[in-house]
Amino acid sequence: MQPRMSMVTLGVRDLARSIAFYEQGLGFPRMESPPSVAFFTLNGTWLGLFGRDDLAEDAQVPAGGTGFPGFSISHNVESEAAVDAVFEQAIAAGATPTKTPQPVFWGGYCGYFKDPDGFLWEIAHNPMMWVGPRD
Repeated sequence: MQPRMSMVTLGVRDLARSIAFYEQGLGFPRMESPPSVAFFTLNGTWLGLFGRDDLAEDAQVPAGGTGFPGFSISHNVESEAAVDAVFEQAIAAGATPTKTPQPVFWGGYCGYFKDPDGFLWEIAHNPMMWVGPRD
């Protein structure tokens, strides 16, 4: 069996704004892709951005929706200082803070923000285990 890779695709309201947020704002490396979608390489996965209405149509579900979607996307980094730096970079790029970085009950350090479409991101440092590929 071939190795598999997961990809997270976000249905976004303004594709150009979201591309700018992730590419210029957060510095995610963008892959070559058609104009109607954008792909970014991440460690061990890809992030895809697709128009919200188009993604809903593709999945055959209504495009409307409000409230907490029941998930967050976590981005794990190597230190508390890196959490602070990524968090500030996201805010400067237009993210909305929901929880400033701080020590958490499980012994790590994290903060949360919403991207321009309201998707919830956690920026975390877990000193008990590394999440991601080893060099």
